[in-house]
Amino acid sequence: MDKHIATARLEARLPADIHAMLKRAAEMQGRSLTDFVVSAARDAAQRTIEDAEILRLSIEDQRLVAEALLSPPKPNPALRQAFKKRKQLIG
Repeated sequence: MDKHIATARLEARLPADIHAMLKRAAEMQGRSLTDFVVSAARDAAQRTIEDAEILRLSIEDQRLVAEALLSPPKPNPALRQAFKKRKQLIG
């Protein structure tokens, strides 16, 4: 059974020195220029997405979050009012 992988074309114009550098790096890894560029672009895209989606906290911030979860503060009047309204709406 043939599996067809959808592909899309990407064209880019780049300075000759960068093209030569990419080609040299691809050759050093024994890969085609296309494979090298696609792999590098995929890795860069993945890092960019992770950097945007993953929340990283300092040790102190981690401690504060854990503390708040383990010993939450008592509800203030605004929160009590919000719960009251929610109960009236939802029952």
